[in-house]
Amino acid sequence: MKRINIRNYPFRLRLHLLPVLVWLGTVACVIGLFTRRVQRFEVIGMARGQVRQIAATCTGKLTEVRVNLFEQIKAGQTLAVIDTILDNEQVVEAELKTQLNAAIAEIEHLTSQLVPTQEALMAEKADREINHATEMRRYFVDADQARLQILTLKAQIASDSVLLADLEAEVKISEALLKEEAIAPYELQKAKVQYDSLAKKVEENQRMLEQAERDLESAKQRLDEFSRLQLTHPSVNSTLEVIRKEAAVQEKLMDGLLKQLEALGSRRTVELKAPFDGVVIPIQGQANQTILRRPGEDVIRRAGEVVRAGDSILAVAELRPSEIIAYVSESQLRIVREKTPVEIVKNSPPEQKARCEVTYIGPTMELMPERLWLNPTIPQWGRPVVIKIPQGMELISGELVGIRNL
Repeated sequence: MKRINIRNYPFRLRLHLLPVLVWLGTVACVIGLFTRRVQRFEVIGMARGQVRQIAATCTGKLTEVRVNLFEQIKAGQTLAVIDTILDNEQVVEAELKTQLNAAIAEIEHLTSQLVPTQEALMAEKADREINHATEMRRYFVDADQARLQILTLKAQIASDSVLLADLEAEVKISEALLKEEAIAPYELQKAKVQYDSLAKKVEENQRMLEQAERDLESAKQRLDEFSRLQLTHPSVNSTLEVIRKEAAVQEKLMDGLLKQLEALGSRRTVELKAPFDGVVIPIQGQANQTILRRPGEDVIRRAGEVVRAGDSILAVAELRPSEIIAYVSESQLRIVREKTPVEIVKNSPPEQKARCEVTYIGPTMELMPERLWLNPTIPQWGRPVVIKIPQGMELISGELVGIRNL
């Protein structure tokens, strides 16, 4: 075949062929660049950190919110305080206290019955033919007196413990108000004096209760020893058995009231702690940033509100972002996999580069955040890619970085 030589053509024909050659060369360059772009993807990513929702763990009244917007917090710091006793529970507590006072009055009534019974038993002493019968009655009276003394002390301790819990809460509130200079130091000192005085009284009654229980055991032991020696007089037993049964009824009633009051006191306040070092963030995101919003970013509560278990109080974001999210196009999907090596480029001062790998890839195509659109008026879609920020790279949440595969 004869080889075609362009030099054999006229000069004018060569001028017509020149644009065609230029066009063919341009097409070849475009194809080469496109192929290189497909093989080596480059996208823009956005740094973000985790956001935690701080929610109520129980139903109650929000008494304190101790942080402000954009305030930096430490892990374990108290963010809010919930009083779990609502108005209806306060009514229940008042009813329990009323029943407890009634039990105390009944105990006093039993005590007043014991004295004349004891006097009657002492008056019959001369009519008893056997001295040991009189001793038997005394042992029973001693045991009953010890038992009634225990009931009286339990009732007093229970009543004082409820008041002591209230004084403790008042001291904490006064300390918080004093830090805010809302009250004078005298008010806090006064509350502490009342609390310490009542605490000392409760401690003293507790020691007396332990002594009374020892006295009761001693009286029972003496009674058992004497009973083995001689039978008790039936009529005396019948008289004292009435008081003993009534005392047992009051003792069971008081035990139930004490358990209910202790349950109310144990869940009086609940403190919500910070899960990590971070900052309190604004509540609502922007219209096209919903992909970056997390639970808790659309709720805020204030002191004085009643919250239910699970209701969000506020949101906390990490002080420093922990991951970068980017979006790859359909043409780049075949070359992006988990653990694909990439290079992160930060162009803002101080400029940094770091090598890492793709951590996770989203399962579906999603609408990209508006900041990542090439044209602000044309929405773009992509498959989300998550990359953990390499150690040592300084970024702030929302900062844009370049990402390219190696």
